Amino acid sequence: MNSLIEMFSYSFMVRALVVGMLISLSAALIGTPLVLKKNSMLGDGLSHVAFGASALALALGLAPIWVSIPVVILTSFFVLKLDENSKIHGDSAIALMSASALAIGTFIVSLSGSNIDINSYLFGSILSVSEGEAYLALGLLAVIATIYIIFHNKIFALTFDEKFARAIGINTKVLNIIFAILCSILIVLGMRLVGALLISSLIIFPTLSAQSIFKSFKNVTIAATVLSVMNFVVGLITSYLIGTPTGATVVIANLFTLVVLKILNKIIK
Repeated sequence: MNSLIEMFSYSFMVRALVVGMLISLSAALIGTPLVLKKNSMLGDGLSHVAFGASALALALGLAPIWVSIPVVILTSFFVLKLDENSKIHGDSAIALMSASALAIGTFIVSLSGSNIDINSYLFGSILSVSEGEAYLALGLLAVIATIYIIFHNKIFALTFDEKFARAIGINTKVLNIIFAILCSILIVLGMRLVGALLISSLIIFPTLSAQSIFKSFKNVTIAATVLSVMNFVVGLITSYLIGTPTGATVVIANLFTLVVLKILNKIIK
């Protein structure tokens, strides 16, 4: 208890907790449609693009977040376009983009000759999250929650049957673009939380865990948000108490929850 009191006596730990919870909520809300549509690897590919863009920005002496966001958004549009009109399917495009961006980012860092802390972008550095990023995370969650409240039925139709959604007059193209933009911003912010190599886990794990308990879209979405926040808090506190990397500990907490729920589901059945 004394360790917990000491932990939250530091302003940067309180900010890390708040930003982490905001990002975790956003990741669960964005991740549920992506996982159910089998597009969850989009987050992994975009995270590597965010790393490449951040490396380029740092080498040029620019602010990484403001360079990464437009680059990642444009890349997400490119993937959507490929998926619609090209012989290269979305999963292949994501794989090409992911490997290329990671290689380019590492190449730029090695050539720049500057003291860029590559590990903080690969594995996260939540304690260095700025106040501006905290406000951006809050704004992102507010936008995602508003979209869910207003367009819940349209998101449901888009998630499970895009052709049907298009047939009943839903502008699926606009919705896909909106989700691509929100996912891109989430990836860039989340990279500060757990790193480029681990951010996709925040998008995927909570929904998979929630599916072990519930089957309806609404219940899966709610459970995913609860589990996402819970696992982040557990991971953050555990990492502080035992001195492990925050990003990796949060991912392990998500993995542990997924395995336990899968086992319980099998036992109950």
